[in-house]
Amino acid sequence: MRSPTDGPLAGAPIATRRRGGRAAFALIPFAILVGAFLLVPTVALVWGSFHDSNTGAFTLSNYSYLGDPLDLVPFRNSLELSLAATILGSVVGLLIAQAIVSSRRPIVQEIATTFSSVAANFAGVPLAFAFGATLGLNGLITVALKNNGIDINEGGFRLRSLMGLIVVYAYWEIPLMVLVMLPPLQAMKPSWREAAEILGASRWQYLRSVAIPILMTPFISSLLLLYANAFGAYATAYGLTTGFVSLVPIEISNLTNGDVSHNLGVADALAIGLAVIMAICIGSRAILERRSTRWLAR
Repeated sequence: MRSPTDGPLAGAPIATRRRGGRAAFALIPFAILVGAFLLVPTVALVWGSFHDSNTGAFTLSNYSYLGDPLDLVPFRNSLELSLAATILGSVVGLLIAQAIVSSRRPIVQEIATTFSSVAANFAGVPLAFAFGATLGLNGLITVALKNNGIDINEGGFRLRSLMGLIVVYAYWEIPLMVLVMLPPLQAMKPSWREAAEILGASRWQYLRSVAIPILMTPFISSLLLLYANAFGAYATAYGLTTGFVSLVPIEISNLTNGDVSHNLGVADALAIGLAVIMAICIGSRAILERRSTRWLAR
């Protein structure tokens, strides 16, 4: 009779270790990519932010912008732009996502989801050109409204301004909010509302005591994602304003490629500040996402 330690049972751990070894070997190319395009640039960025770009000597002067209100203008503009675009995108996107979930026609959900997927990834110079051709000084909509007695530029609206960038950023922030809030909204079980109605709760009581507390965590998580997405955007803002609006990504580009303002050390320091803000948003979102997943999986 075969003992429990003979045959396939004894060989199973060895096979498992072999499969694990092959899987680890397959991850080597991924590890090389991570090291080459993430770890090495990060180390170089940190090193460059604490050294003079001309002499290579250690210095803290690259971070002098932290104590100068004028040098903090790019951060203030980026913070205000990202906050306004996030608020606009989150409110409108949440309403659209709720309307999609409430729709009983699958075709509506499919069309809305497909459009949101395309619009959320339509950014950069093509988006800047599209808005310039429609809402620019001589854009199609601008001229059409002016011919009907409505001049949107008289009120101070300009695409080459923070207000104009807020409108453009909202174009991809709204569909992005739709995409990230659809799963939590779809995960809300009808049985929860039925149970609340059986217990005599009104619709407002259900929203206040059940729906809002459950959806608050994924909603805040989505806000952080939208904020980080807007804060790090570069191509759209530069293509639309050609660098006339002072934002952190644009300022980094000017310090890196400019002839007069060329200073790699300060650019590295600004990039570190940008990376810290992005890391806080992404890290906080990861924590909230884990918490909301546990709630919605129940």
